[in-house]
Amino acid sequence: MPERILVVDDDPVQRRLVEGMVRKFGYEAIVAEGGEQAARILSSDEGGRIDCVILDLVMPDLDGLGLLARMRSEDIAIPVIVQTAHGGIDNVISAMRAGASDFVVKPASPERLQVSLKNALTQSALAGELQRMKRSRSGTLTFRDIITRSTAMGSVLRQAEKAAASNIPVLIEGESGVGKEMIARAIHGSGERRAKPFVAVNCGAIPDNLVESILFGHERGAFTGASDRHIGKFAEADGGTLLLDEVGELPLPAQVKLLRALQEGEIEPVGARKSVQVNVRVISATNRNLISDVKSGRFREDLFYRLHVFPISVPPLRSRPEDIPDLVRHFLVRFCAEEGKTVKSVSADAMALLKNARWPGNVRQLENAVFRAVVLAESDEIGPLEFPQIAARDTTPEHVTPAPLVPDDSGSRIGEQALLIEGGPAFAPDRLALLDGASQVRPLDELEVEIIRFAIAHYRGQMSEVARRLRIGRSTLYRKLEALQLSEEGGDASNDSVAAG
Repeated sequence: MPERILVVDDDPVQRRLVEGMVRKFGYEAIVAEGGEQAARILSSDEGGRIDCVILDLVMPDLDGLGLLARMRSEDIAIPVIVQTAHGGIDNVISAMRAGASDFVVKPASPERLQVSLKNALTQSALAGELQRMKRSRSGTLTFRDIITRSTAMGSVLRQAEKAAASNIPVLIEGESGVGKEMIARAIHGSGERRAKPFVAVNCGAIPDNLVESILFGHERGAFTGASDRHIGKFAEADGGTLLLDEVGELPLPAQVKLLRALQEGEIEPVGARKSVQVNVRVISATNRNLISDVKSGRFREDLFYRLHVFPISVPPLRSRPEDIPDLVRHFLVRFCAEEGKTVKSVSADAMALLKNARWPGNVRQLENAVFRAVVLAESDEIGPLEFPQIAARDTTPEHVTPAPLVPDDSGSRIGEQALLIEGGPAFAPDRLALLDGASQVRPLDELEVEIIRFAIAHYRGQMSEVARRLRIGRSTLYRKLEALQLSEEGGDASNDSVAAG
């Protein structure tokens, strides 16, 4: 969706003129006939979706300076471009001191107003991003920091706001990369524990033999290599919030101790003689179907019901394309600042390409695509050519008849036809040759190579999911990768890419 601009002017002719220019620039225009009406709009729910205000200074009811003062008192941090027929220096100084971001004299030319709008929106996005990063680090991130215009996400945030008002256990469900950790941070930053620590731990990235030590701590000398005492994530989050990201990846022995910690409010560090009381609010997140895991015996039923008290399901990015333009602008501002680039916008063709993409990696994939585009950009506008992977995938038909599997140089048969996906090729899933070029049955290890390569590409390098779908342990999968020399072929076998959502 385009940015929404509020035009405030008591002169109907001037109001229609500015409204027409705003729409011509590609923005959505909302009009108010005076300061009081504008104040009501800004204070309503609709005000949270307004990106900039074009404000007349001289109005009969509530003038421009009065509206600026009211916005400041209500902490409404929306950029304001002031316009007036009286361009004296005193008016300029007064407007800027009151919080205006720019000043134009009536009648403003389209070129001048367009430049002013672009500058105001860019500065606002950069300032908002800096404040968002500061609040994220300090644990004071709120729901207003989550970028969305989606109705579905609005419902999710309303549920999360209710959860933030209590200490109820929350389970955030959703695909990898949808933003589960940001919602958890907003719950913490909007609740009574916001002044206390927020600690996030990715359960899928912890080796099985270190789970208990990392979560609950250990005493010095508790095991080989324990040269110092470690307090653990539960004790580190005492008084605050602990996010157990990808909680479905925990091994069963650790699930037992986690259940006891949640029930009793105490933990037992490895090698300790007595338990330690902790006061922690636990928020869990997962991209797995925990109900199926419970049925298969992979996840404890009693722990599931302890965590699944207030479930929140985050929709994937492909089901909320209206969020993509705002997210793209948000990432564009951030990466331009980090990389020292002067890219100002994304072309309409490129934005249409991004909105029509499927985004299997969700917001994280979009973030990485924009990062790469900023690095590739050679002008002040990003076009479709800066998104080669997205463009290549979109030109591939959804249903491709794979080419026959033919021998490669080594004599094994591999698929010539592969679907290009970001992160590696996905081999045609409905063809697996059982005979070699001499019409002999192929060795088992060759078939295993192709199956593992396909699984790694299909699940985008998420090794925990690959192991689960192949019904082998992660350690077994890593041994096979090493034995089959696939660590460089299908993905990094030493790095499980299950990331925080």
